[in-house]
Amino acid sequence: MQNLKQEILEYLKKIPKWKVSTYKLVADAFWVHPRKISQTMRYNKFPEIYPCYKIVAHNGNISGYSGEGWVDAKIKKLKKDGVEVIDRKVDEKYFWK
Repeated sequence: MQNLKQEILEYLKKIPKWKVSTYKLVADAFWVHPRKISQTMRYNKFPEIYPCYKIVAHNGNISGYSGEGWVDAKIKKLKKDGVEVIDRKVDEKYFWK
């Protein structure tokens, strides 16, 4: 189980700077339920190494970020990466599949 969590975290590092992924897309890549992805993100002890802020809801809504600053910090990081955020939502054109 620990290896799977590490594989998921390593996967985050592959997402290009100007892109995001979704809990569902990552879950599909690992054949697990999206909740497994959200749990892995929640307990990510090294967000500066494993960019969990790049994961959004399947509809582009920005939710869930337990890092310092919460969701506002997640939005700020996404914008810094060149991802446009409007009304706390990311357009599908930014999705990395």
